[in-house]
Amino acid sequence: MTSEHDLEERAADPMAALAERFPEWTIWRSSARRLWATRARPFPPAAERAGAYRTVDADDLGELGQVIAEQEYKAEGLR
Repeated sequence: MTSEHDLEERAADPMAALAERFPEWTIWRSSARRLWATRARPFPPAAERAGAYRTVDADDLGELGQVIAEQEYKAEGLR
């Protein structure tokens, strides 16, 4: 069960909230302040051929969430 404290912590840490939304992905900020995400397990070869990338980057968390979702969507369409 999620406590009120847990919800408050997630709201205060948008990067943690994004990581929770996409548990298959590791999200971090580079020393150049760029946001990155890498999928723990590779996509199937057909998904990679269709353009699903295992590592993506973005300027902000909203864009990163969008890019991750796009990769999952590309891969899901081939399963």
